[in-house]
Amino acid sequence: MSMLKGAPWLLAHKSMLDTNKPQKISLYGKDYVMWKDKTGQVNALPNICPHMGAMLSEGWCEVQADGTSNVVCPFHALEFDANGCTVLPGTNKKTLPQLEPLDLIVKDDFIWTYGGCEPKIPIPDILEKIARDYDFIGYTADTSVQTDLRSMLLIMHDYNHQNGTHRDLFEITEVRFEKFIDNGYHSEAFYNMPTAQKSFWDKLKQPNQLLIPDVIKAHLENHFPSLVILYAKSFLGKFVQCHFFVPETSNQTRTYVLLYGEAKNPLAKLLKNQFLNLVKVVVEQDAGILSKIYADVQQKIKLNNEVGMDWVKRNFANWEELVNSKGVGSSK
Repeated sequence: MSMLKGAPWLLAHKSMLDTNKPQKISLYGKDYVMWKDKTGQVNALPNICPHMGAMLSEGWCEVQADGTSNVVCPFHALEFDANGCTVLPGTNKKTLPQLEPLDLIVKDDFIWTYGGCEPKIPIPDILEKIARDYDFIGYTADTSVQTDLRSMLLIMHDYNHQNGTHRDLFEITEVRFEKFIDNGYHSEAFYNMPTAQKSFWDKLKQPNQLLIPDVIKAHLENHFPSLVILYAKSFLGKFVQCHFFVPETSNQTRTYVLLYGEAKNPLAKLLKNQFLNLVKVVVEQDAGILSKIYADVQQKIKLNNEVGMDWVKRNFANWEELVNSKGVGSSK
């Protein structure tokens, strides 16, 4: 259960897909080619051409008369439609499906999948609410990290690592943990983090510092196992950082962030790219620390406020029990 099959995974936001441009994605140790046509329809097939094994994601798309498109193999230019059918050269007859499509669940701009597994827990509906209440700023930090899903989630739910991993970026002086609300595979955490005092002129020398308040008031909403949402405020407005995780293989995890906001200051829109870059740096630092940790070391010291990490460990250990527990069939 290291990859928690049966959980829903957000493969992408539609903005992450260029129209009629094949893109490779990975899940549960399998590669797929995903593409979006000009009608907005999103398709996904196994990324291997059944003829001689070429990567379909290295090919291109051919637009059809109805606006849909087929993905084309870069080796012999065989076209495959959304159902995995092709037309062999010298014939005018479409074959039976040669590739089994990956089941996608598209909700507004969000592209979910269970990876062909039986659904164990529902897709959280919080993203549609966030998209209604906030403006979409963009996506950032889409990267594959050489680590297993469990290790990645432990880092993301370690509320004490800010002073170390992000020391130079935030200069947090203290983590003041307030409370943790545990609702099975859904939880919330609240804590405050004062930062080192700096003058306005000091912050101007480091533009990213203009985006960091004197006290970071963190509200995290966690949807096990694929989503961590950070709600934050500053003098520029409100911001919602949606951080996603996808198990590409047993030892490789993809992560990326969708950022939303409600501007209360004209500067907010001008600093859009700075916001995205700041989030990217945070993700890079989180990913970087994973390469500096010895695997399978027994933890002999326990810090205060490791309740988020304990939540992750319990849900991994009790995955089967969790998904069969009372109330797991409804989303928050």
